[in-house]
Amino acid sequence: MDLLERVKRHFEHSIETKQRALPCVGPEIVRAARCLAHSLSHEGKVLICGNGGSAADAQHFAAELVNRFEKERPGLAAVALTTDSSIITSIANDYAYDRVFARQVLALGRGGDVLLAISTSGESPNVVSAIRAAHEHGMPVIALSGREGGTVATLLGPHDVEIRVPGTSTARIQETHLLTIHCLCDLVDQLLFGEES
Repeated sequence: MDLLERVKRHFEHSIETKQRALPCVGPEIVRAARCLAHSLSHEGKVLICGNGGSAADAQHFAAELVNRFEKERPGLAAVALTTDSSIITSIANDYAYDRVFARQVLALGRGGDVLLAISTSGESPNVVSAIRAAHEHGMPVIALSGREGGTVATLLGPHDVEIRVPGTSTARIQETHLLTIHCLCDLVDQLLFGEES
């Protein structure tokens, strides 16, 4: 197979995954956007966590909220729990890597905040711990997952939102998570600030 054909296959598989995901994740994206907008409009903040590519997605989402997405508006309160190497390494050293997000949620989170937890498999131990910590604070959780939802899916309650991408390829799940993040940004802007004049 030539290289261009391989590129074409990646594009086709990405499009196919997104199209297959839309019917099940679309309504959940709307629910998640309403949850985020409610928190942000009541002086809450969004805490975001994930590992690897999901850590990059956490930082991406925080940047879009704090700065702006596609329209001019005030900054919105969001913190990626993946960015402070001193905090992460001290928690990992003194406790365990499984606690690097949970300790931050317990220190920074409040009842009116939201945790956005990203795990393509739903099995990341530190993301699972963060969800438990969020629930201790009475914080709703928005989980971006894939495959069968993993342990993450078993922890979610009626006030939480699961956006599970129906797929098994980590790359395709992550690509759909990125589109989901952009949808959330757009819907939050729409809910909080309406149409641009």
